[in-house]
Amino acid sequence: MPLLEKASVAADVAAMPLFDEPCQQRSTRSKAHRRMQLYLTMIAAEWLAIQLGFKVAAWLRPGTGWMELGEPLLLSLATLHVALTFQLGGYGVMTLRRWTMGLRIALSALALAAMLVFGIGFAWTLAVDLSRIYFISGVAVSAVAIIGARVMVRLLTRRMLADGPIEVIVITDDPASVTTLGYRIIDARRFRAVCDLDNPDLLNMLGWTICRADRVLLSCQAADRAAWVTALKGSGIDVELLLPELEPLGILSIDRHRGRLAACVSRRQLALRDRIAKRMFDLAVVFALLPLMLIVLIVVSCAIKLDDGGPIFFVQRRIGQGNRFFDLYKFRTMRADRLDHAGGRSTMRADPRLTRIGGFLRRTSIDELPQLFNVLMGSMSIVGPRPHATGSTAEDQLFWAVDRRYWLRHAAKPGLTGLAQVRGLRGATDTRDAIVRRIQADLEYIAGWSLWRDIRILAATVGVLVHVNAY
Repeated sequence: MPLLEKASVAADVAAMPLFDEPCQQRSTRSKAHRRMQLYLTMIAAEWLAIQLGFKVAAWLRPGTGWMELGEPLLLSLATLHVALTFQLGGYGVMTLRRWTMGLRIALSALALAAMLVFGIGFAWTLAVDLSRIYFISGVAVSAVAIIGARVMVRLLTRRMLADGPIEVIVITDDPASVTTLGYRIIDARRFRAVCDLDNPDLLNMLGWTICRADRVLLSCQAADRAAWVTALKGSGIDVELLLPELEPLGILSIDRHRGRLAACVSRRQLALRDRIAKRMFDLAVVFALLPLMLIVLIVVSCAIKLDDGGPIFFVQRRIGQGNRFFDLYKFRTMRADRLDHAGGRSTMRADPRLTRIGGFLRRTSIDELPQLFNVLMGSMSIVGPRPHATGSTAEDQLFWAVDRRYWLRHAAKPGLTGLAQVRGLRGATDTRDAIVRRIQADLEYIAGWSLWRDIRILAATVGVLVHVNAY
């Protein structure tokens, strides 16, 4: 596409009102937020149901011994029940869709928790003045209370998620053909320029428009599918193709949506419990490093100010998860009048733009420390693909022009460190091969994520903080 035509298309799109408000500007709570409220309600209701169940059992069978609310054995039973239900998948989307399945899991978890507590409390003859009859009665009453709690959550679900627990958006160039699905529709014809994969601003707009969705259905002309799929794969959202031309053939697909055939082309990177585990790991590392971070912040801030009197921090727009922009924080290492906010020129050895203190901060990677604030705010993770500026190039080509898979690496949150960094792939991207190898490492990390791998990458990062390519 000629440069003038690109500029004209971008201007037309910028002048058009968005077909829906970007998610950061919408006041209504997303379905993901409402689902989380329901999960927490289930957890609290079931935990309380067990506590009250034993209280009712003591009232029904006086003289059999009873446990006070808050007694360690009772607390252990309730907490173990919640943990087992969570592990068995009892707090998830499917349990909101099929409440009877969630109820079966919850009751199974209660039975298993009761057997474990019974074995610990009685087989080991702990000093607990408690009747076996009372214990069994308490479990039975608790089961009835849990059934009641699940029924209550079912009614809440119908009220809070009347049109289903999953937020689905349809991107289509023929809105009339998909109105019967009843999902929110985005007219692809008004966003045609998003197929221009050389325009990160438009991808940013798309990312913010669909970021509240759990699933995106794509229905467009066959010639446009490749560009749309590439743009959407970096969203970190489940993306599926609607294939109306295949419907008459009766071909079975991975999934169907209210009678419409869909082929899955992208999956959310992490399940809910994996996202929770990764976030807890991030916060644990941040809080562990907080005292050191505050000391370094004070010392480096004074050094930068004494060096040239310029600003302490350098804030640069980077491409983050879902191809969405965010502000990345670093200690300023370049002269205030030579800052490169677009990132078009990589830092070189003995770069004349560096300040006296800046070279030391880069060689020791201390300049990256303020990104812990990004982790704390949730725009970054401790481990993940390193985020790049929109103007970053390799051999005078923008990264995404070198390898279209570049957009796929944004399915995960960007990180302070990553698999590419511990493999020594850091420093200037002088060649096309340099960025291709980094993209390959990032995609390998996303495909094989595990918490244990994050821990190993973080541990290996200590050995590359001072690196031959750190400048």
